[in-house]
Amino acid sequence: MMHKEISARYFEEAKKVIPGGVNSPVRACQSVGCDPIFVEQGSGCYIEDVDGNSYIDYVCSWGPMITGHCHPEINAAVAAALESGTSFGIPTWHEVELAQLICECVPSVDMVRLVNSGTEATMSAIRLARGYTGRDKIIKFDGCYHGHADSFLVKAGSGVATLGIPGSPGVPEEIVANTISVPFNDIDALRDVVQRDGENIAAVIMEPVPANMGVVLPVEGYLEAVRELTASHDIVLIFDEVITGFRLGLGGAQEFFGITPDLTTMGKIIGGGLPVGAYGGKREIMEQIAPAGPVYQAGTLSGNPLATAAGIAALEILSRPGTYESLEQKGNALASGYIELAKKYGIECQVQNIGSMLTAFFGQKGDVKNFASALTSNTDQYGRFFRGMLENGVYVAPSQFEAAMVSIAHSWDDIDETLEVAESVFKSLA
Repeated sequence: MMHKEISARYFEEAKKVIPGGVNSPVRACQSVGCDPIFVEQGSGCYIEDVDGNSYIDYVCSWGPMITGHCHPEINAAVAAALESGTSFGIPTWHEVELAQLICECVPSVDMVRLVNSGTEATMSAIRLARGYTGRDKIIKFDGCYHGHADSFLVKAGSGVATLGIPGSPGVPEEIVANTISVPFNDIDALRDVVQRDGENIAAVIMEPVPANMGVVLPVEGYLEAVRELTASHDIVLIFDEVITGFRLGLGGAQEFFGITPDLTTMGKIIGGGLPVGAYGGKREIMEQIAPAGPVYQAGTLSGNPLATAAGIAALEILSRPGTYESLEQKGNALASGYIELAKKYGIECQVQNIGSMLTAFFGQKGDVKNFASALTSNTDQYGRFFRGMLENGVYVAPSQFEAAMVSIAHSWDDIDETLEVAESVFKSLA
């Protein structure tokens, strides 16, 4: 039994000054039936809590730590940038360099605007799409999470799904009235909405591979059909690649599947572990942003020199030959191991993965193709799985509706150790 006395004390103190004791809801671990650990430090694929317990980390800061914690090249880049200052609110060359790298890597991006978070990127992209088209309505997909901006808190995934919140108080009805949510992987449902109201729809925003209701793969031909439908009605197609960007490959999911969106939102990995976001796309659309055009968006800390230095270093590391092949091999091995263990011990569990992302949906017999099916998962059993893994030194996502992430710092020995722990946990679940 691991000792967690200091984490428990810290959490009690945190609840006195921070709502719920955490600065992002899913961290509270409510849905998995325990209190959170407090992290002291990280190195490679390991984190250590304030009680001295060590864990193999598959949350990876919810995606950004694809190179592992405290990567020496990223640390050196941040340290060098720190010598010159932390923030200026004036252009620096690192902003341009990171923008150039993004445009080189992501096929659909001619121009990019740096911001400070994924939420800021998606809300800005929606404003831009509305300004560009002169239309007000947007379409999203049930269970996809695009940050906590008002327009997106309709049938959202991630922490909203984890806590069982259908929407959110504080969001005016007149704002969400312009948001239409349809089932993922159902092209007929999308087509019906577009044919009925297409002239009022500014954008369709989607995670090309949803990872905020757990990892859900697009069925064959679905993304192509969405692209064709939006193009035929002059609707801006936005790929939210805050999670999949630079994780499924340097060109993200759009390169992986060969689909070209009009706009792309990014975050997480492009900051190398520091807060950053970005949105980019076709030049004719991006040039509508102030000061080049009339659509206003700004940010004092956008293009922060520390974050851009970290992001440049991270993308250079990921550009090395064999990086994504290795990530995919390890992700596949972990997923295959879970599948074999579930069969061995008679546990109903559907494991879905792509590249270095995976989710084990407990209580599922077949493919999870949309939010409605994801919600039928056995969250109590997932909670037992989470607690069992945690007690044995493996940290997975504290929610059934999130993804596990593999980093380049995970070795084959780490994968083997994880599966050894998982076997004991699956055995206990049986």
